Amino acid sequence: QVQLKESGGGSVEVGGSLVLSCATSGFAIGDFYLGWFHQVPGKQRTAVASVYGGGPEFTRYADSVRGRFTISLDTARNTLVLDMTGLKADDTGMYYCGAARIPPWEGSRSLNPQNYDYWGQGTQVTVSS
Repeated sequence: QVQLKESGGGSVEVGGSLVLSCATSGFAIGDFYLGWFHQVPGKQRTAVASVYGGGPEFTRYADSVRGRFTISLDTARNTLVLDMTGLKADDTGMYYCGAARIPPWEGSRSLNPQNYDYWGQGTQVTVSS
C-alpha cells in the first residue's frame, strides 16, 4: 500500500525556518520523482521543488523558493525532506508531498501536480510577521 505522510509543519515568524519531512512506503522511490507542493485555500496546488529518487542530481525548484528552500532525499529512510529558510508570509499554506512516475529526463513535468500519482495529506505552514 502506497503511503506518504508529511510532518514538520508549524507556525513561524517571517525570516524563520522549518524542516518538512515526508515518510514514504509501499513503492520504489528510485522510479519516481518526489515533489513538494504548496496550496492556499481557493487556489491550485503549485510546485515548490522536486527531486528524482533514482538520481538526486535531477532537482528542480520554483523560482519563488530557489535559494531559500532545499529539497533532499534520505534514501536510507525513504524520506523526502524540505529545508525551508528565509520564510515569507506568502509561504503560508498547506504543503503536500507527492510521487510521480516520470523519467528523470522529463523533469519539467515534475513541477505539474497533474502528473502525480500519489499524495500525502499535507502539513500546514503558517508564517506571520
